[in-house]
Amino acid sequence: MAMITMVRAIKQIHSEDLVLIKIGNFYHAYGKDSYILSYLFSYKLKEFAEHYSTCGFPIDSISKVKAILEEKKINYLLLDKRNNYEEEEKSDNGNLNAYDKEFAKASKYIKLKKRIDNIYEILLSEITKKGIKETIIRIEDVINEGRKV
Repeated sequence: MAMITMVRAIKQIHSEDLVLIKIGNFYHAYGKDSYILSYLFSYKLKEFAEHYSTCGFPIDSISKVKAILEEKKINYLLLDKRNNYEEEEKSDNGNLNAYDKEFAKASKYIKLKKRIDNIYEILLSEITKKGIKETIIRIEDVINEGRKV
């Protein structure tokens, strides 16, 4: 079964749990779960399939990740791909689960970050063109104007 199909099947059952799948020496999260991890830990997002993101971290970091997820009251599920996606550990906060709340914040953050990254890439591609200095000055003026109290 393709990885994306397996992840979707797991998420249908565990839609409000952050699912971490151990693959080799890394844990991976997909879709909405990757947004939350990227938001909380500044992990880099990658496109996994069409409009489907992933991010991962070394297994040595699992204690840190679990501590923050527990602190934020986000349900999580650890699975091991090598053992047919067998459940290694589960955290359930019951009706205190903050998965949806954290995803809403993460989604907003990721969307804005993508826009900022896009602006950055455009500016870099224009760096040798005439007028870039004036463009940067205008951007700085707008940023500094928002900072004045």
